[in-house]
Amino acid sequence: MTKNKYYVVWKGHRTGVFTSWAECSAQVSGYPGAEYKSFASRQAAEAALHARYEDFKGKPASSQGWLLTPSKPILPSVCVDAACSGAPGPVEYRGVLTESGQLLFQQGPYLDGTNNVGEFLALVQALVWLEKQAQSLPVYSDSENALAWVKARHCRTQLAHTSRNVTLFAEIARAETWLAENDATCPILKWDTRSWGEIPADFGRK
Repeated sequence: MTKNKYYVVWKGHRTGVFTSWAECSAQVSGYPGAEYKSFASRQAAEAALHARYEDFKGKPASSQGWLLTPSKPILPSVCVDAACSGAPGPVEYRGVLTESGQLLFQQGPYLDGTNNVGEFLALVQALVWLEKQAQSLPVYSDSENALAWVKARHCRTQLAHTSRNVTLFAEIARAETWLAENDATCPILKWDTRSWGEIPADFGRK
């Protein structure tokens, strides 16, 4: 299902928030120095309209929703996300710094996986990365299942074992062992997609 995008035009024939690229394009086409950008939520777009274009220029749209909301994610922090094509299907995951979007790690794709498994592995990888860096930062995920699995220290997936996902299950076993042997002190938190837009680690394939 295609997600709606909202387009802010700061400089154009008309300014404001538009709900389709066709409307936005009509305002900026042929306008010298036009300033415009897409956002994942209306709330983020309307807040951005009252800010400066320079605050958003050159930054990924998925990471902008939280910048001007009344309740923001904790900073500095780490965000993780996974992408899976099919269920099961090839799954990959990554982690980034929330504010800058700087890539910290990326793994996969692993065959015959699921999105929740990828999110679980991403959370654990973020905790491992933070421990190696001797840092204690919050880690955000938009997967309630993955958050619960990490807190339980067990990946409660119903994914069937196949000859194609042996490596993936080896990664799951490694992650569970690390959780059992380590007391992670970094808080793992739910990303508020409704208020903040897509999580900054999002692969942008939805």
